[in-house]
Parts: sequence; structure tokens; C-alpha cells
Amino acid sequence: MDSGKGLAVAAVFVWLGMVLAISFLEAPLKFRAPGVTLKVGLGIGQLVFRALNVFEYVFVFIIAFALFTHETSAALNITVCVAVGALLAQTFLVRPLLSQRTAAVLEGDEGRRSRAHFAYVVLEVVKVIALVWSGVELIGA
Repeated sequence: MDSGKGLAVAAVFVWLGMVLAISFLEAPLKFRAPGVTLKVGLGIGQLVFRALNVFEYVFVFIIAFALFTHETSAALNITVCVAVGALLAQTFLVRPLLSQRTAAVLEGDEGRRSRAHFAYVVLEVVKVIALVWSGVELIGA
């Protein structure tokens, strides 16, 4: 395995690990910690997910560079595009809705839960599946 492909494999699996650790471990657990109110948890979540998204786009550029400099399979191209598409949908379609909800809660409007949260979780699951598949494709190539 050459260094470009190795870098892509590392980027895919580090990205996957970060998504799993933050979205499926940190995010739900922080609300169970003593003293963490909904407002505090949402404020922390907003910061953490904003930072995660920055790193995710760094991984996208690393993976894209590695793929553009190597011959790749259609399956790999599709799975990477699915992961990137999920990230783009989260960033530009769902996260603005979640940010509005967070702002409302931070201003004292408890209201009802946002359906956008469910959409974000579904997109995270899609992204996880696509990243696992991308990693397998990269290792097998």
C-alpha cells in the first residue's frame, strides 16, 4: 500500500471513529451527567459538532486528494460520495434547523423536540455505513 492510499485509509477510519465517539457516545451521555441541563448540553453539543464538522471536511479533502491521485473502483467512489453527501446534508440542511432550535431553547423556549434531530441521526447512520464500506473498499483495493 502506497502512502497516498494509506493516508486515505487512515483518514476514513479516524473520521469513522470520531463520528462514532461523538455522535453515538458523547452526545447522548452528556445529558446523563449530573448537573448538565438541557441548555448546557445543547451549548456543548453545538460547539462539539461544529468542531467535528471542521475535522470532517479536513478528512474529506485528504480522502479526495488520495482518490484523485489513484485509480479507484466505482464502489469506492460511490461510498465516499455517500459519506460526503450525508455530511453536506447535515451541514447545510439539517444543522441550521438544529441551530435554530438550540437558539430557541437557550433563550428559554423549551417547545417540542425538533424532527431535524432524527434526520441528523439518520444521516449519521448513513455516513457510518458509507465510511465502513469505504474503508473496506480501500483496504481491499
